[in-house]
Amino acid sequence: MSFPSMAESTRKASFQWRIPPPIIALLLLLPIVSGSFFKPFNVSYDHRALIVAGKRRMLVSAGVHYPRATPQMWPDLIAKSKEGGADVVQTYVFWSGHEPVKGQYNFEGRYDLVKFVKLVGSSGLYLHLRIGPYVCAEWNFGGFPVWLRDVPGIEFRTDNEPFKKEMQKFVTKIVDLMREAELFCWQGGPVIMLQIENEYGDVEKSYGQKGKDYVKWAASMALGLGAGVPWVMCKQTDAPENILDACNGYYCDGFKPNSKTKPVLWTEDWDGWYTKWGGSLPHRPAEDLAFAVARFYQRGGSFQNYYMYFGGTNFGRTSGGPFYITSYDYDAPLDEYGLRSEPKWGHLKDLHAAIKLSEPALVAADAPQYKKLGSNQEAHVYHGDGETGGKVCAAFLANIDEHKTAYVKFNGQSYTLPPWSVSILPDCRHVAYNTAKVGAQTSVKTVESAGPPLGSLSILQKVARQNNASYITKSWMALKEPIGIWGENNFTTQGLLEHLNVTKDQSDYLWHKTRISVTEDDISFWKKNGANPTLSVDSMRDVLRVFVNKQLSGSIVGHWVKAVQPVLFVQGNNDLLLLTQTVGLQNYGAFLEKDGAGFRGKAKLTGFKNGDVDLSKSSWTYQVGLKGEAEKVYSVEHNEKAEWSTLETEASPSIFMWYKTYFNTPDGTDPVVLDLGSMGKGQAWVNGHHIGRYWSIIAQKDGCDKTCDYRGAYHSDKCTTNCGKPTQTRYHVPRSWLKPDSNLLVLFEETGGNPFKISVKTVTAGILCGQVSESHYPPLRKWSTPGFMNGTMSINSVAPEMHLHCEEGHVISSIEFASYGTPRGSCEKFSTGKCHASKSLSIVSEACKGRNSCFIEVSNAAFQSDPCKGTLKTLVVMARCSPSQDTSETASD
Repeated sequence: MSFPSMAESTRKASFQWRIPPPIIALLLLLPIVSGSFFKPFNVSYDHRALIVAGKRRMLVSAGVHYPRATPQMWPDLIAKSKEGGADVVQTYVFWSGHEPVKGQYNFEGRYDLVKFVKLVGSSGLYLHLRIGPYVCAEWNFGGFPVWLRDVPGIEFRTDNEPFKKEMQKFVTKIVDLMREAELFCWQGGPVIMLQIENEYGDVEKSYGQKGKDYVKWAASMALGLGAGVPWVMCKQTDAPENILDACNGYYCDGFKPNSKTKPVLWTEDWDGWYTKWGGSLPHRPAEDLAFAVARFYQRGGSFQNYYMYFGGTNFGRTSGGPFYITSYDYDAPLDEYGLRSEPKWGHLKDLHAAIKLSEPALVAADAPQYKKLGSNQEAHVYHGDGETGGKVCAAFLANIDEHKTAYVKFNGQSYTLPPWSVSILPDCRHVAYNTAKVGAQTSVKTVESAGPPLGSLSILQKVARQNNASYITKSWMALKEPIGIWGENNFTTQGLLEHLNVTKDQSDYLWHKTRISVTEDDISFWKKNGANPTLSVDSMRDVLRVFVNKQLSGSIVGHWVKAVQPVLFVQGNNDLLLLTQTVGLQNYGAFLEKDGAGFRGKAKLTGFKNGDVDLSKSSWTYQVGLKGEAEKVYSVEHNEKAEWSTLETEASPSIFMWYKTYFNTPDGTDPVVLDLGSMGKGQAWVNGHHIGRYWSIIAQKDGCDKTCDYRGAYHSDKCTTNCGKPTQTRYHVPRSWLKPDSNLLVLFEETGGNPFKISVKTVTAGILCGQVSESHYPPLRKWSTPGFMNGTMSINSVAPEMHLHCEEGHVISSIEFASYGTPRGSCEKFSTGKCHASKSLSIVSEACKGRNSCFIEVSNAAFQSDPCKGTLKTLVVMARCSPSQDTSETASD
């Protein structure tokens, strides 16, 4: 399908006036302020692929959500996405961040969407903008601003005029923003595709005919905005004719669009999974992920996006619910801090290189030729006329057996296929890549303390003398948060109110207070029966804390669960205080506007002599939030106004306490984290920036796999780790939020913890391990060398190689282990075998030490001997990365 061409008129207009040369010279010195990153081009599609600038393309996309990082992190994330082989960056647009108050827009800081898109364009990558505006994304309220639920008569995501009005206004706002900044591809910008709605097919049946009508309206509305690029709906089998439908899931190789005129798109390739408080940590093996991607392109796919390529952090109160943690690492190729997760990042980089080598054939063929190779083995062959003349051919050989290696014949040659794997042959003869054979390095993240725990001045003074710097300038100070109603802006009304109707999500916390009168007869009745009265609530979410006369009776945690809590009253008047808390609003499902928070159904006190007390009809006084929140004691500007007191080291853990201290920024460029494992539950701020919620809740002891087998279909409970440990203890503090020294750290602690054990740490990929055998495939980078391209050199004559690389700003400082021969063990536990080249360590050290990255050929010639003739040899290396002392560090050739 073709879209209205705007490139021609843009080009004509650009030649109607000339800029004087002196002005051109001045403009070259200025930052980029328009979208001129490419020569203007159009995007259309046919049944095979997106057509970019007149050519079919096989596109790899990297999911990166701009608010889950800081603007200072964006360039590195985009650069690493490109280095990893991405052609496109994909992001949602977060309505709640951009319009937090109705009619008041925010496009600054982490929400500077235009800046993010321009950075993508300046890197030479395209952008897929998923406007939604419902995004799910494990984001608070699915990305909807909470004020939206207060619009009179509104029903979300259905044929409802109030909702459609607000939705159209925001979508139009974003499209106009892109157009005005000249960021569409026909303007020379990077935006090649947009998305309207998101996974609506999952809930459409809940809305009946009005849901079907809404889909048609959303499509028509989007197309009517004249964006000039294709629009997509994901998981939408009834997407209208002019809207692309796309697949989301762990595997999408079997997906077929709802029209033969549309290409096969995969908008969300789930390369990991999200994590809940109290849950274990999901991990998707690199081999299985690569298998899924290779199968997708093997069977006709043309656009695939990693959800997520970088997950990042749910700063502030942006994490969704119920109970999603602050980290959104997602086991992505780039971790929460932007460091490469190896071998996943490197293994996928090699996969993308193999796909790019096959692209001329993939785009030349309208459909693959299918060949059965065995009971669970098959080939898909693409061949046709190349763009530059001559025939092109590429083949994918798959073994979908989960257990057995297969030996197959293809085009007269023999091939070995490991179980659950795909081999890619860019020339239909030589294997360039197999999804189950990992040649990429493994990186081991090391977490190093930047100093002693925050708090002990005596220790810190010693450190100051030793290092000429201290990591804290003051001891911990404390401030008690009042229990119950604390301010004048409270109100009293009859009955229990719905939590969000009162808080408008301006705070996690809502206080409810009522007066309970207890008679002498009640006391006698309880003593006689040996029982206490009980608070009973039909249903509540996420956290309920029950206080009687400002003393904590107990807490209940759950998502719309029945709450039962024994309480202890005294004779006379008693203050019953209920604190409802949210831990991320619901982000998925139908009728989100009705989900709410706090209580549902009836609440009562049971066990009284004269029967139950119906609390649903009682008079309640309400107070939104905390006093410390209202006074902004976490901010640099206001924290000194509060009445802080020095916290003694022997002080017992207390509930509902504010703590503050100061710390210095660790040297170097490694990501900075706060280790809050000694705390209970609460929130943290650094220099007024809201780091997020913390909670040292322990994951279940059972359910984690001792070993992780990549073979077979993946699900989120497979290959999990961290059972029996706190779900999250380290919290990212972006370096751009820090000063060199005297950084203000403020915590609000709900349940009691020890702030003196909090520490500031740095994270780095400190250890690298590589393992490559003689039988591994030649390096993909050699496929494009002139000798192979012109046929004077056989790719089979090229030896495999190992590639080691540290993060930027680091060099390989030492080689801890190296053996070419038959080494044993695994990363950090390697040992030499019976066969070992004596010069292994010296040869690897000479090639790598002092360099940011290095390549080592895996051959007898490279190691100057054959330590065991007739035996397949392997090179294993363990290296250590350290910060570079010289900013002009040596790079590999």
